[in-house]
Amino acid sequence: MKRIAIPMLLLAPVLLAGCENMSPGQKGAATGAALGSGIGMVAGGSFGQVVGAGLIGGAAGYVTGSAIGNK
Repeated sequence: MKRIAIPMLLLAPVLLAGCENMSPGQKGAATGAALGSGIGMVAGGSFGQVVGAGLIGGAAGYVTGSAIGNK
């Protein structure tokens, strides 16, 4: 499991570097979806649980990013 999780954690900053022209809400959604899906996979959830975790993480990330961007 660690052989999969560690490269994914190292890959996340590289993927986020491509988010230069995105709004804070969009950046938060991408980050939240990636984190939610990753946590779902590491926890050993089924496909539906992993997708659900990604959707919830994306929504929470968008709300948080938008709130930060408005300040």
